[in-house]
Amino acid sequence: MDDTAVPSAATPTSAAVVGCGVIGAGWAARMRLAGIDVHAFDPSPAARRILDEVFGNAVAAWADLDIVVESPGSLTLHDSVELAVADQAWIQESVPENPATKRATYEGIEASAPIDALIASSTSGIKATDLQQGMQHPERLVVAHPFNPVYFLPLVEICAGEATTEEVSERAMAWYRSIAMYPLRIRVEIDAFIADRLLEAVWRESLWLVHDGVATTEEIDDAIRYGFGLRWAQMGLFETYRIAGGEGGMAHFIGQFGEALSWPWTKLMDTPELDDALVAKIAAQSDAQSGDYDLRELERIRDRNLATILAGLEANDWGAGKVVKLMRGFEHRSDRARPDPTQPNARR
Repeated sequence: MDDTAVPSAATPTSAAVVGCGVIGAGWAARMRLAGIDVHAFDPSPAARRILDEVFGNAVAAWADLDIVVESPGSLTLHDSVELAVADQAWIQESVPENPATKRATYEGIEASAPIDALIASSTSGIKATDLQQGMQHPERLVVAHPFNPVYFLPLVEICAGEATTEEVSERAMAWYRSIAMYPLRIRVEIDAFIADRLLEAVWRESLWLVHDGVATTEEIDDAIRYGFGLRWAQMGLFETYRIAGGEGGMAHFIGQFGEALSWPWTKLMDTPELDDALVAKIAAQSDAQSGDYDLRELERIRDRNLATILAGLEANDWGAGKVVKLMRGFEHRSDRARPDPTQPNARR
C-alpha cells in the first residue's frame, strides 16, 4: 500500500450512494468522515434513520482510535436515483444482490449521471461483466466489494469486467486510497472474488458442524475468535503457516501437514440442505448466543474490539494498522466551508 496516499485535487468532494442498507450506509459514513459530501437514495422509509444511526456508530468507532473528524461531509437524502446521481463523478451502488435489480438501477443512474461518472458496485459475488449487460457505457462500471463495517474495515476488492477500462480501474484504486481504504486489485474476474470464496469455505464447513451436532454456533465462533482468527487478523493464512513451519519455512510446513489435505476431514464440496429445521436450529442457537444485545449494541461491541486490534497494529506499523494514519488525516481538514453536519438536509 502507498503510505503517502492522501486526498488530492482529483479526489471528488462529493459522491452518490445508491442503496442505504448495511453496506450503503457504511459507505456513506466512511465517505463523510473522509470529508466527502454524500448524496444518497434509498426507497425505504427507514433510510434516514439507518444512515444517521450508522454514521453515529462510525463516529464512535473512529473516536475509539482517538480520531475525531472536525469537518465531516454533509448528507443529502434524495427522492430518486436520478436526483442523487446528478452531477456526481463517483457513484457507489449498494442495492440488493440481484442482477436484475442492479441493472434496473443502472438504467436510472445512466439517465442522469455525467458521462464520465464512475459507477462502483458493492456486490459481494456477481461479476462486473454480468452487471455490464445492457448498460449504455459499461466501460465505466467496476466492482468495489467492501466488508462490514465499511466505515472501519479497510479492505475493498476491485474487480474489472470485460468492458471496464484500465483508466476506470486505476481511478477506482486511487479513490479508495483517498478515503483511507486498502484497495486489492483482483487480477482475474471470478465469482465471489477472493475473500468471499475463502469465507464460503469456512461457512460450508460450519453449517455441517451445526447440522451434525458437532458444535453450536457459539462454539464455532469461539474456535475462531479465541484461536486462528487472532492470527489471521494480523498475518493472514500463508504467513501464519510459514511461521508454523519453523526454520524450514513454508516448504517444511507443507511437508509436515500437506498429507492431511487427502484425509476425509471436510465436506467442503457439499453443503447440508438449508431446510426449515436446520435454519430454525441455527437461528435459535444464534439467538441464544447474542440475544442479550440489540443490533446497534452488537455493532458497537464489534467496533470497540476492532479499534483495539487496529490500534495495536498501528503501534507496530503492521497490516491494517497502516491505514489508521490515513484515517487520522481527516481529523482537521477544513479546506472548504461546509454545512453544519448536525443539521438535517432538506430533501430535494
